[in-house]
Amino acid sequence: MTTRGVRGATVCNSNTAEDILTATKELLEKIVQTNPTMLQEDLASILFTVTADLTAVHPAKAARLMGWGQTPLMCAQEIPVPGSLPKCIRVLIHWNTMLPQEKIVHVYLHEAAALRPDLMHNE
Repeated sequence: MTTRGVRGATVCNSNTAEDILTATKELLEKIVQTNPTMLQEDLASILFTVTADLTAVHPAKAARLMGWGQTPLMCAQEIPVPGSLPKCIRVLIHWNTMLPQEKIVHVYLHEAAALRPDLMHNE
């Protein structure tokens, strides 16, 4: 079995715990939906990053609220590059899977779709 990286990103409306958790949950649910063989027990770890304008809550809390209690989670702040997409939540999921890299579906929602149009398979 190989560990594959699954990328995703989204934006939220405001710097509130509710908006951050809602946006993160939507992103994680869409990643699982578009990668139907992804099981929680196959996740090695998940790294979340947020832009500097999102400070109300750790996005990893959304994963915990979804029941992902055994997966190691970490949050960090993105490098504050001028002109970067604001209010952005990014995720890198380390997934133990037999799927080849080209079968992995990366998910970029809403305005974050502009970050990686080359990887876009959905809206």
